Amino acid sequence: MGIKRQRTTISNNLKCTIMKKLMMTLMAGMIAIAANAQYYNVGSSRTTTDYFGNRTTTHSNRYGMTTGTSTSSTDYFGTTTTTHRDRYGNTIGTSTTSTDYFGTTTTTHRDRYGNTTGTARSNTDYFGTSTTDYSDSYGYSTGTSRSNTDYFGTTTTTHQDVYGKTWGSSTSSTDYFGTQTTQHYSNNLDDDIWSW
Repeated sequence: MGIKRQRTTISNNLKCTIMKKLMMTLMAGMIAIAANAQYYNVGSSRTTTDYFGNRTTTHSNRYGMTTGTSTSSTDYFGTTTTTHRDRYGNTIGTSTTSTDYFGTTTTTHRDRYGNTTGTARSNTDYFGTSTTDYSDSYGYSTGTSRSNTDYFGTTTTTHQDVYGKTWGSSTSSTDYFGTQTTQHYSNNLDDDIWSW
């Protein structure tokens, strides 16, 4: 009787353990689904590079309609100047990017009148993780982005606000012809690709 009772106890404990693991798995799955469900496709960017190294990025909204373009060129000193235009070709702003001796990349954004609207400073650590800190025209922090590239060359960027809360992400990949496509996601349907 003692052996039978012991076997029953072990069997019941095993059933409880399995049920607990199953419930935990289901809960984790539900949390993951809920987390993914709150992110929406808010647009994409497609970048091509010509023979002279000039980059042209075409931005589209979630419906595939072109919302603007960004054209970049790099001078002899390594400074990259990007001109942003709306869907009608009107210049709406510029960005100037340079990298210092320590590997910090600084991008300054300006509106169509030349007024500084914000900056972004990027650094890459030993493990290849790139961290970009954003600030407004007054120098106050507005958020952070962290990027990692996997074995297949796909770069995933997570965007966080000033409080560290994740509000969106971007996924970039480059095809055989060198065309880079970036898909943007946000937890707010009102966001567009210019948020990035």
